[in-house]
Amino acid sequence: MSDLYDDAMRHALSLALRGEGRTGSNPIVGAVIIDSDGQLVAEGFHAGGDHAEVVAIKSVSSIPAGSTIVVTLEPCNHTGKTGPCVDAIIAAGISRVVYAVTDPNPIASGGAERLRAAGIEVVSGILEPAARFFNRAWLSVVERNRPLFIWKIAATLDGKTAAADGTSQWITSETSREFVSLLRRNSDAILIGTGTALADNPSLVPHDDEDIKNPLRVVMGNRELPSDLQIFDDRAELLLVQSHSFEILSQSLLEKGVKQVFVEAGSELGTAMLQAGYIDEIMLFQAPTILGSGRNFVSDLGISTLTDRMDLKILAHRQIGNDLFTHMKVGK
Repeated sequence: MSDLYDDAMRHALSLALRGEGRTGSNPIVGAVIIDSDGQLVAEGFHAGGDHAEVVAIKSVSSIPAGSTIVVTLEPCNHTGKTGPCVDAIIAAGISRVVYAVTDPNPIASGGAERLRAAGIEVVSGILEPAARFFNRAWLSVVERNRPLFIWKIAATLDGKTAAADGTSQWITSETSREFVSLLRRNSDAILIGTGTALADNPSLVPHDDEDIKNPLRVVMGNRELPSDLQIFDDRAELLLVQSHSFEILSQSLLEKGVKQVFVEAGSELGTAMLQAGYIDEIMLFQAPTILGSGRNFVSDLGISTLTDRMDLKILAHRQIGNDLFTHMKVGK
């Protein structure tokens, strides 16, 4: 049965990803219901309304006896905007619950115990590492009390983000920029510093036709900004954090329900966040071009010897258009 559960969980994880950027402060969750022969009965994912388990249960008129629900996160046992998922599972007559990650939120935990008390078999830990990675932003908020920060960098082969005269558009290909738009869409907030706002006048809005709320735009710093910048238009909400404190930034984002922040800052703010331990991942888009001089993507880190270098773990690496994309984790 383990292979069957693995396959169903992989499908549930793929469903969960459809909810990225749409669940507010809640986790992304996917659910799959299979019958006693392992055949798909129903599926669902959380997209801001009903939880994944409830979406799957509601999608069919009846659920065969002996069915199993496979879900990426332990079903919740509390009443929030919706009722407890464990109640819906019990009422549906489901015989077995298989989940990946135990819910660390004390408000919602206890679902497994409640299900077992109702006579339902519970299996946990299926593909847990993958499920934790998919929900790492939400887990960051619950376990570390701060959002996940991902720094996006577009640079030349020699690490430059702008030429000596300040020109920077465009270093990477249009294909890379389209992918960046998708990454923006999958984040809750997009962060820049006042320097980037003044130099580049970015819109910080995904370039797609999705008819959903755009990510929160966040600008950090104390410099005054002219009101005709694109960040002040009505396409997305704007949060101005007039401070250099990352604790204040983090708290302000938590109050907005932000889990994942896409950092599109320049070297000054990005380096400061990196040194302060507020950069969790780096997504580097590297164009096969060389400038030789210009602005480095990272400033002086105070490292003078090789043994003090900052090593990163590669999570993914592939070609996008004519560029190289590397997704890296900072720290262990």
